[in-house]
Amino acid sequence: MKLPPDVAVHQDIHLLVYQPRGLIDEAAISNIIAAVEQLEIEKWRPFNRFYDMSEATKVDLNIKYVTDASIHRRLSHRGRKAVKSAILAKDWDLVHYGHLFELLTQGSSIKVRVFQDLNDAAKWLGVPPQRLMSKAEDTKTNHES
Repeated sequence: MKLPPDVAVHQDIHLLVYQPRGLIDEAAISNIIAAVEQLEIEKWRPFNRFYDMSEATKVDLNIKYVTDASIHRRLSHRGRKAVKSAILAKDWDLVHYGHLFELLTQGSSIKVRVFQDLNDAAKWLGVPPQRLMSKAEDTKTNHES
């Protein structure tokens, strides 16, 4: 599968890293959801996620879309092994939307936490912080079926 340019997969530590820049809108969220879901249906081990939203410069989302996307992810991941999704956000809108995602996935196999510190996110994910800091284009790995 060809991954979007802002996505990297560290297969050795079973981690997807998403590092968008600029605008975070419904199209951006839909694209990362599609990439994650494609990887989930392929024959690949469960993987944690790190969403680095620190380079977002504008947010154009609404509560209805984030709620619908969160419920969709909760339902589409049902029956799968538990995974962690760490969201690094500094923009208050993204922090709040991240907490909404966290709330709506409580009790599901997707464990979400929102962080404002990269080291705290790395510790929760159980990976070295430098694995989260590398830019997607430097570590990009396309997963072949």
